[in-house]
Amino acid sequence: MLATATGLETTMTDRKNTMKAIVHERYGRPGVLKLREVDKPVFEDDRVLVRVHASSVNPVEWYGVTGPYFARIGNGLRRPKSTEVGADLAGQVEAVGKNVTQFQPGDEVYGVSGWSWAEYASAREEKLAPKPANVSFEEAAAVPIAALTALQALRDHGRIQPGQKVLINGASGGVGTFAVQIAKAFGADVTAVCSTRNVEQARLLGADHVVDYTQENFTKRGERHDLMLDIVGSRSFLACRRVLTPEATVVPIGGRMTYRGLGPLPHLAGTILKSRGRSQTVKFFVAKITTEDLVVLKELLEAGTVRSVIDREYQLSEAPEALRYLGEGHARGKVVITV
Repeated sequence: MLATATGLETTMTDRKNTMKAIVHERYGRPGVLKLREVDKPVFEDDRVLVRVHASSVNPVEWYGVTGPYFARIGNGLRRPKSTEVGADLAGQVEAVGKNVTQFQPGDEVYGVSGWSWAEYASAREEKLAPKPANVSFEEAAAVPIAALTALQALRDHGRIQPGQKVLINGASGGVGTFAVQIAKAFGADVTAVCSTRNVEQARLLGADHVVDYTQENFTKRGERHDLMLDIVGSRSFLACRRVLTPEATVVPIGGRMTYRGLGPLPHLAGTILKSRGRSQTVKFFVAKITTEDLVVLKELLEAGTVRSVIDREYQLSEAPEALRYLGEGHARGKVVITV
């Protein structure tokens, strides 16, 4: 057994049938992640084997690895049943199952799989789409979960309309940077809430108004909004009502990431409970990964309407550092892992 320069474990085995991959065999801080030599994934008739070139980091990996109690449901309370890590991916098709009709070896694709912090990933055909032609693998890998969340929050649950006033609380992270751009693509008047260091970035992404929360409480502004995306959960629903129209829609997406306890659930549950009997509507949802919406994003990227904002890039062996950085809560856009 050998140790890499980063102290992560790997083994010397036959590289023809194995790959390097990040695994987590117990819950804990990002340091529990290990780089190991494992068997390449066995893919089924409806799956696509992808040579991964890049992935990215999302809260789903944070919670899955650190293991707050709510995140352990379905994957083992004491130890994780599945040691796989990573969802977003961009890469090249290595092989396809006999039922796959949309892709063939050599195609460049992006989307989501169940284990993408690895050299190879087995993905369902319906969770992949052709990679946007004008972006890098790193830029494409930054898109799927974050941009799909922003798109579906605005379009499907917020029912965004041209000319509406849209408030985005948490406009500087992965979902937020995409939300600002997508809301502008729908013709909305966008107010972005972020910290001082991200004010200029929000403006460059197209925000019509930017509120620096370190200098001003956005819930005390006089302007009313038709739709609010609450990405960071920094204010209660009752406080936010002051800047919403009577018929506004609020779409809560997340909250502060924590190692223990219930994570964002108390804020999400409180928002839903406090909205009962109010004129405003709260729409909680979980993003759905579909080829159709990945194609919508592909077209927006190729048109230059939307772009990926990448804060930092890490090598696969540096995955613990990438996850740790995301958990600090200061990422400006997306954190990407290159493979």
